[in-house]
Amino acid sequence: MVRTPLTPEERERGERLGLLLREARGDRSMAEVAARAGVSAETLRKIETGRAPTPAFFTVAALAGVLGLSMDDLVARCALVPV
Repeated sequence: MVRTPLTPEERERGERLGLLLREARGDRSMAEVAARAGVSAETLRKIETGRAPTPAFFTVAALAGVLGLSMDDLVARCALVPV
């Protein structure tokens, strides 16, 4: 299966998501947050740095839960267009 290249807007959205997650993580270690969310530290690293701009929904939901973030807030802050 060939994946369609991401648009610049989609990449930007992924970078915003990564920044929001990084800010919410604060002083907690990447390994600690990833383990509590049930994902690998490498997955979290890729999301935070924008190298995984379209992570799976359940990955984002698990991270949001651990970080105390609302999915509605994440959507609003990362949307390509205002919601």
